[in-house]
Amino acid sequence: MTETLSEQELIRREALRKLRDMGIEPFPAAEFPVSAYSKAIQSEFRDEDEPKTITMAGRVMSIRVMGKAAFAVLRDAQGDQQIYIMRDDIAPGEDKAMYNEFFKKLLNLGDFIGVKGFVFRTRTGEITVHVKEITFLSKSLRPLPTPKTDEDGNVHDAFNDPELRYRMRYVDLIVNPQVKETFLKRTRIFNAMRECFQQAGYIEVDTPVMQPIPGGAAARPFVTHHNALDTEFYLRIANELYLKRLIVGGFDGVFEFSRNFRNEGMDRTHNPEFTIMELYVAYKDYRWMMDFIEGVFRTVATAANGSATATFQGKPIDFGKPFQRITMCGAIQEKTGVDVLNADERAIGELCKKHGVEITASMGKGKLIDELFSELVQPELVQPTFVMDFPLEMSPLCKKHRDDDRLTERFELYVAGFEVGNAYSELNDPIDQRERFEAQLKLMERGDDEAMYLDRDFLRALEYGMPPTSGIGIGMDRLVMLLTDNPAIQEVLLFPQMRPEKWD
Repeated sequence: MTETLSEQELIRREALRKLRDMGIEPFPAAEFPVSAYSKAIQSEFRDEDEPKTITMAGRVMSIRVMGKAAFAVLRDAQGDQQIYIMRDDIAPGEDKAMYNEFFKKLLNLGDFIGVKGFVFRTRTGEITVHVKEITFLSKSLRPLPTPKTDEDGNVHDAFNDPELRYRMRYVDLIVNPQVKETFLKRTRIFNAMRECFQQAGYIEVDTPVMQPIPGGAAARPFVTHHNALDTEFYLRIANELYLKRLIVGGFDGVFEFSRNFRNEGMDRTHNPEFTIMELYVAYKDYRWMMDFIEGVFRTVATAANGSATATFQGKPIDFGKPFQRITMCGAIQEKTGVDVLNADERAIGELCKKHGVEITASMGKGKLIDELFSELVQPELVQPTFVMDFPLEMSPLCKKHRDDDRLTERFELYVAGFEVGNAYSELNDPIDQRERFEAQLKLMERGDDEAMYLDRDFLRALEYGMPPTSGIGIGMDRLVMLLTDNPAIQEVLLFPQMRPEKWD
């Protein structure tokens, strides 16, 4: 099937043909030796220095032809750089007609070129590369979106439609420079967190993406078939149970940045494929983890933005102050006047209805409490807040609270109204763990499609003995949202899931 080309695409294909007719290869195979990038050119230039020859390469973002001279802007990996071309420098004598043809018709916005020349300052004060040689590196066969600003300052034809931006992230990165900065910050955030753990002596590991049992979280999995083994596997919903197997095996501290997959809804804080960091440390508890992770977040925020503060959707967030600490049931009681820990399932269901919280028959006591908290308390947790001591029914992998066996030693970290971390004093009693798994199976029988599966191999591992351990999972995409002031998780994923595109 032949694709229908637009007028602009036809013009660019004709330019491609003419370049080859002129002996210019639009897609050369040879290496182009880059010696300088835009940021260094701008920062290192000194008017008093002797001119020195540099080479740079980039995408043409603008062209202005003015008789015998032309100005253009090249965009490389670090930013934009103005270049200046004199006709007589690159097209002496009989090649003047070729110069005009090249710059007016054959060189288009979006093309990649390499240039060789020296750096100088124009009369208007702009640091510029005076080009002596040009090498064509790659032809752009589709026109870039070109936003225009009218006399009133209004921008037209900007590439800002979210669906187009996510679907064609490569164009988004070209024409919206702030998007690239988000992903550069994302890398700094990951590197800073990794360095915190490595300095503490913890080991980075890899665990299976395809698992025979989807364990470690309450979520609906994706299913796939392994042809060689002729069996069903699940894309991991969490890596927790494998990391705890490594603690059993003798590691004192392990962590992993993992891609996880949950076959659930999509909204501004949820994507079916996402990145989580999980850390497990032997001989620690959840109280230690609160102190440790508070320091990690300060370090990471500073690495991203230069200070321990951030602004998210107009709200200042301060990671430098001690994080607030509240209990889940206490926060609900403060909102409703009801002690949900001592209430039965029916009473909690009635409380949900009273406050307009949607529930279903498959929800047990723990899920009902979770729904109440999510609707009534969570949106108000703007500053970093540890929510502690979850009811037992909500935490099948967590150790019972040392002071009240109706609770667990668990906390979640909330910032800007959503969860970014979940941590436990890990359950290491294999008998208790088996009973918790069996309770989850009963919820599954009631229709809860997020209930946990029973993992017999994990139980066997616990029976060999696991030391007291604290673990935490941090939603890295949500953390990047917070530290880059992006309102939706799709903004911090290079390629978020979307409905497949329909091609004509």
